[in-house]
Amino acid sequence: MQPIPPRYPNQGPPMRPAYPQGGFGAAPRPGYSHPGPPMPGARMPMGGPGMPPHPPYGASQNTSTPPGMKTASSNPSTKSKDPSSMPRAGMPPPPPGVQGSDRKRSAPVHDIRSSPQQLKSKRKKKIADKILPQRVRDLVPESQAYMDLLAFERKLDATIMRKRLDIQEVLKRPMKQKRKLRIFISNTFFPPKEVEDGEESVPSWELRVEGRLVEDAASAKLSDSNKIKRKFSSFFKSLVIELDKELYGLDNHLVEWHRTPNTQETDGFQVKRPGDQNVKCKVLLMLDYQPMQYKLDHRLARLLGIHTRTRPFIISALWQYIKTHKLQDPHEREYINCDKYFEQIFECKRMKFSEIPGKLMPLLMPPDPIIIHHVVTVEGPDAKKTACYDIDVDVDDPLKQQMSSFVLSMQNHTEIANLDAKIHETVESINILKTQREFFQGFAKDPQEFISNFLISQTRDLKTMTDVVGNPEEERKAEYFHKPWANEGVNRYFYSLVQQRRLELEQALLMRNGGRGDI
Repeated sequence: MQPIPPRYPNQGPPMRPAYPQGGFGAAPRPGYSHPGPPMPGARMPMGGPGMPPHPPYGASQNTSTPPGMKTASSNPSTKSKDPSSMPRAGMPPPPPGVQGSDRKRSAPVHDIRSSPQQLKSKRKKKIADKILPQRVRDLVPESQAYMDLLAFERKLDATIMRKRLDIQEVLKRPMKQKRKLRIFISNTFFPPKEVEDGEESVPSWELRVEGRLVEDAASAKLSDSNKIKRKFSSFFKSLVIELDKELYGLDNHLVEWHRTPNTQETDGFQVKRPGDQNVKCKVLLMLDYQPMQYKLDHRLARLLGIHTRTRPFIISALWQYIKTHKLQDPHEREYINCDKYFEQIFECKRMKFSEIPGKLMPLLMPPDPIIIHHVVTVEGPDAKKTACYDIDVDVDDPLKQQMSSFVLSMQNHTEIANLDAKIHETVESINILKTQREFFQGFAKDPQEFISNFLISQTRDLKTMTDVVGNPEEERKAEYFHKPWANEGVNRYFYSLVQQRRLELEQALLMRNGGRGDI
């Protein structure tokens, strides 16, 4: 049996097989969490506003230092006279050892000019970072429209996520639809012809088996969009043509084709044999079911009302029959009390649910092949004829590919992530402007109290930045070192020095002796 190319002109260009030879999250939008507090302001004990990112109006680098505040040059821990090196209220302190100009590079917390690549390396954004502070909403009533959009976005994200999960669950199950496969069986007779030396060629005939899907208007649109058409051989697991045994004998009357892992899909098959008599033939087509289907025993098929189905469908029909006829034991729920029909089929009066698959195996058989009877005519006006047969086949639902592409699509997620990054940057800039406004409002309301609170906040931040331990004001007086803990502290200090020196000597001796002996 030899594969042949397409014969009918309306079949279009050569089609690619839908199955391979020998044979089916983008990360979702970030979820919403409970709204958090707005961006914190200055860390001041009396609730004063924070320091703006730039000096107040009218200030300069040559402004005299207020009384009680050390200058940058008098503080040994300050290494830069740059005003930007001063700690800002409301900004997290840098790690120990980072001061001066290094601090400017280590804390670009509110840099709204950061690129999307830099934003990805920062902490994960949350929905609370999108919420505008209540004070901003009070100052700008139009901002309530933005908050309404956030609430609508939350509902939209929840709906899209739910639908995406539904699609993923649907894709786990086989999505099939019934389609008509039209099979064309044609035969052609070749009478004897004269050849050289006055001899005649041997008469012969040729049988062709071809087929294609019959498309309606809806399926034609989907197939045009997918542009993938299955070949005829991809629908079958095997094809057998049985010829007349009396004419061709027991050894030459069968023509078989079986699918193998290396099978090349084709649009049809042809058989050519010598002969000048009408030949009765039988075409047996074994469909390739995906997933596999089984034929039920005639007794079980009559009981459940199904003939050929998949194993999960058969087990589901059994469970439906058990529930309808209340065969489950009311006291021992894992057992089934068989009725008279189950006793005849399963040959037992009582069985467990776990025993059903094992007892079902002998009752499942391979499905029956499709049998087509055809007569190859070699005389009369029917010497060349074509017969058509329509059979039902299961094909993958075209929507399955579209649903898979929707689930795996990342284009929309990238665009949404970029827009979210812009929203976070805008909200951060709004929070910075709110902090600056509170600073100037606090200074304008009570400058004296504001400066006092500001100095207290700066002193606390300076201690944190310079990693100062203890109270320098008390340590500069002699009475501090006459307390009871001083003697013990001195002894512990000298003991630690002695132990350190001892370790150094032991290491030196080990190196000198080459590590051969003990000290």
